[in-house]
Amino acid sequence: MADVLTFKEMCARFDVTPRTLRYYEYIELLAPQREGRSRFYGPREVARMTLILRGRRFGFSLEELRQWLEIYDKKGTEEQYRVWVELADRQLLVLQKQYDELATTIEDLRRLRDDVAETLKKE
Repeated sequence: MADVLTFKEMCARFDVTPRTLRYYEYIELLAPQREGRSRFYGPREVARMTLILRGRRFGFSLEELRQWLEIYDKKGTEEQYRVWVELADRQLLVLQKQYDELATTIEDLRRLRDDVAETLKKE
């Protein structure tokens, strides 16, 4: 039981709310062991939570992550890696577009700010 976390420990370790952890269980991203009303999270669930949070940071939806994690159980690591590369390639395009749009917005704001600052100097 040394490598098993309680519900409260899991929330603290990953800095998530109890509601978030319960929701991840509800949508079948996590499946802790249950003893009565208590939940226990082993290494598998800890690894899955790490992947879920990393995937969220990269912009993947919870459904995409659920399906991707399910591949491991049904088809194994190699297929899961293959799908991961496809998902990552797609998400990299999305993020690059957002990055480019943000860079344009920053430059526009910088120019407008400079124009207004220059107007103030003339007055």
